[in-house]
Amino acid sequence: MEKVIIGIDIGGTTSKLGILNRQGTILLKWEIPTSKADKGDILVRDIWQSIQSKLTLEQKNNILGIGVGAPGFIDGTTGLVYEAVNIGWKNFQLAEQFSQLTKLPVFVENDANIAALGENWVGAGNQVENLIAITLGTGVGSGIIAAGTILNGVNGTAGEIGHITIDSNGYPCNCGRRGCLETVCSATGIVRQAMALAEEKPDSNLAKFIGESGALTAKDVFALAKKGDTLCQTVVEHTGDTLGRAIADLAIIINPSIILIGGGVSKAGDQLLSVIKEAFHKYALPRVSNVCEIKLAQLGNDAGIIGAAYLVEQHAGR
Repeated sequence: MEKVIIGIDIGGTTSKLGILNRQGTILLKWEIPTSKADKGDILVRDIWQSIQSKLTLEQKNNILGIGVGAPGFIDGTTGLVYEAVNIGWKNFQLAEQFSQLTKLPVFVENDANIAALGENWVGAGNQVENLIAITLGTGVGSGIIAAGTILNGVNGTAGEIGHITIDSNGYPCNCGRRGCLETVCSATGIVRQAMALAEEKPDSNLAKFIGESGALTAKDVFALAKKGDTLCQTVVEHTGDTLGRAIADLAIIINPSIILIGGGVSKAGDQLLSVIKEAFHKYALPRVSNVCEIKLAQLGNDAGIIGAAYLVEQHAGR
């Protein structure tokens, strides 16, 4: 039987698990809740028990290795999670814990990095050498592939585009600083922008919508903008312009051929993508923008488990 690969994408709420073949095809996928008891200590055991219950006897004897993506700052060489606030890990030996339990080769990367690897392997990246993958969700994550290799840096912080400062007097960020890109371009940032405008203009349609529904989501902002709400259109324009400018700055360093936009906010599709592209071409050096295509990521929630499997194929499959 052909070897199988276990792909794991640990999230703050749920962990996505998959059994894949060596070509990146998902044979089986499922989710389990991410247990945060005992500072996340039992999570590794939970995940392995769940995987064992799904594997056939033949598959159990033919596992090439395990790939894991996790949030936070991670040393890809040792598999150490410096810190994953949402799970409660601090200096957590994730690779070591998994390998001791499973007796298999284990490879660990940051979740945004594995999403980039997955997209580049079998998604919208087409296996290019230089790529930036940006995930717009509750925050803004990104993975950068340069000369065919994921960028990690000295301590796993490379490519954290969400923490580029775009306004030193801007909103406070969860990282402890002010005006980071994710304070504007994340789902949270989009809602924050819209709420601020509604407060300024209490008689606006947006303010009425918030009053009637009692809440506002990024999805609402895009839907209202599409219907012609001028305040929401302003938010979409500002978000796209801000992100396009940040990408233009980043692209001058990496000189990528593809930039992928993924995550929940990317479901706005061309409504947001067209604004990002326009801003990118406005701010970028033409020599950079002329060879770079910006497009939507393809794999959605599967990017993580596929990228985790690619880690194994890359390191253990030779």
